[in-house]
Amino acid sequence: MTTSEFDSYRPPEEPRRRRRRDRAAGPGEPGQQGRPAGRRRGGLAPSSSDGGREMAMVPEPEFTPTGSGSYYGRPIVKAPPWDERVATYLVCGGIAGGSSLLAFGAQLTGRDLLRRNARISALAAAGVGAVALIADLGRPERFLNMMRTVKLSSPMSLGSWVLAGFSTGAGVAAAAEVDRMTGEVLPLGPLRGVLRAAEAPSGALAALLGAPLAGYTAVLLSDTALPTWNDAKEDLPFVFVSSASIAASGLALITTPARETAPARALAVLGVVGDVVATRTMEARMDPVAVEPLETGRPGTLMRWSERLAIAGGIGVLLGGRNRVVAALSGAALVTASAFTRFGVFYAGKDSAKDPRYTVEPQRRRLAARRAAGITDDSITTVR
Repeated sequence: MTTSEFDSYRPPEEPRRRRRRDRAAGPGEPGQQGRPAGRRRGGLAPSSSDGGREMAMVPEPEFTPTGSGSYYGRPIVKAPPWDERVATYLVCGGIAGGSSLLAFGAQLTGRDLLRRNARISALAAAGVGAVALIADLGRPERFLNMMRTVKLSSPMSLGSWVLAGFSTGAGVAAAAEVDRMTGEVLPLGPLRGVLRAAEAPSGALAALLGAPLAGYTAVLLSDTALPTWNDAKEDLPFVFVSSASIAASGLALITTPARETAPARALAVLGVVGDVVATRTMEARMDPVAVEPLETGRPGTLMRWSERLAIAGGIGVLLGGRNRVVAALSGAALVTASAFTRFGVFYAGKDSAKDPRYTVEPQRRRLAARRAAGITDDSITTVR
């Protein structure tokens, strides 16, 4: 007889009453005496009444409008064991990716202060995000294990390579800025010439990988089976990219004098418009049940405040972005709005795994829609 960790969740069974002929049979007789009491056959257990009938081992699940009911009272979809460290990585990835694009634009237009601050911000955000990711993995070598292969169908595999390539380019570009900022006191020797030669290509590499770094985490989330994340898969990358643009531009407005922040102000205004439109479009296109975790509870509060802060920051940049104090306050609002968006999406996805209703009702609607369209011969639908 085998045991399972799920045995404790099965309802207790009454002891089986042995038949009279079982008690009368001798040890050498075949049949009843040689069969252990309660032996399971074909996934069924003997009935406790007469031993002849069989009952199902697993009771039929009953799903109610309130969402209760699943096998053994367990959620249908198991949420990944991610905590706030992964949400922090989502935020830092957006800041790093957007800052690298802003730094490359400053590099092309000769805005030295904006280029320096954006490069350093990109490396710092990527570093904090990498630390948060490795801390969530538990051991640093687990991140290195993801670098052994390249799997094009895996967002996590591609994301690991994007993060590694981005960090390399951003690191070289930021090192050149730090060396220049400190008056070339670093003991680089002949490597200083190599660093100067690699600075511009490294900045371009970081900019090239900036957008994938800012948006691949949306693909990573929506590639799971969690109802809210999966239902938002068509629009969530646009939400994350626009959120990254307002975070990077907001940080630039905080760290850089107003005389060089014209590109950051333009990016901030465009990012706010894109963020609000993309988020509302995503919510409107989602299933009315799967979108509920984004609109209620802690995620709903974060998403509402994200929109308010984004709009307030955009208005502040548009009307008073040339004032240093107003620009810094507006930038802080934009960075906070971006963080709220990603934390809100993160919490909503995990909340959607707790209630079977978020899994079952959208599935039933999709199944009914396919049958109504005449699709009855695939692996999802069946003819009844």
